[in-house]
Parts: sequence; C-alpha cells; structure tokens
Amino acid sequence: MPRDVDNMKIKESFISLKSLRFHALHGVMPQERIVGNDYTVDCCCVYDITKAMASDDVADTLDYSKVYAVIAEEMAIPSALLEHVAGRIAEKLFEKFDGIAGVKLTITKLNPPFGADCDGASVSIDAMR
Repeated sequence: MPRDVDNMKIKESFISLKSLRFHALHGVMPQERIVGNDYTVDCCCVYDITKAMASDDVADTLDYSKVYAVIAEEMAIPSALLEHVAGRIAEKLFEKFDGIAGVKLTITKLNPPFGADCDGASVSIDAMR
C-alpha cells in the first residue's frame, strides 16, 4: 500500500545487503564439512523506511549491522543443505525484526564440488510474513 512522504508516494521500500562473504562448513559431502567452502549471501528485506526518510534518525529504520549479525550467526552453523540455511536465516530475521514484511535471500556456494567451471551454485527464497 502506498505511503505518503511529503509530496511523493512510496509503493514499497527495501534494505539490502549484497555479496556478503563467508567461509562456512555447509555441504552434503564429508569433505565440505571439514574444509568448507566460500559463499556469498544477498539479502533484501522489505521494510517501511518512510519514517526514517523524514526523521534522518537511525532509530527509525532497520539497522543493517544487526541484520548482518543474524546472517553471520546462521552461516556459522554447519548444514547439509543451503535450503536449510536460507530457511533458518529468513525465520530468524522475521523473529528478531518485527518491521520486516518480506525477505528475498540468495546463498551462493562459490566452488561447488561437482566439477563444473561456474560462478557458483545458488539457492534463493522469497519469503513473507
């Protein structure tokens, strides 16, 4: 639903963290749980920023350093599947931040162990409350 800010209407607003880099121990193969792999995470939170647009006060918006802390905490917990990690991250973001209406999240394993020359293998979700 559009919201008025001065003389414009905001249809939707987002706070995004792009290409967060992690080394983590996710994977089905035993070796992946020992040596790990490099990952990137892209996270886009649907969040109403109209109050912060008017106030210029960080207390009126989503603190992306706290969003990063949640993602880092969940990336540090080994899992067999990236699907599981993505679900945990989205659930934790909804749990910790009431104002988040949706989460778009992509986790990319940069060096998947299947012999392909590629930029990575990804799992993406688009979740809402």
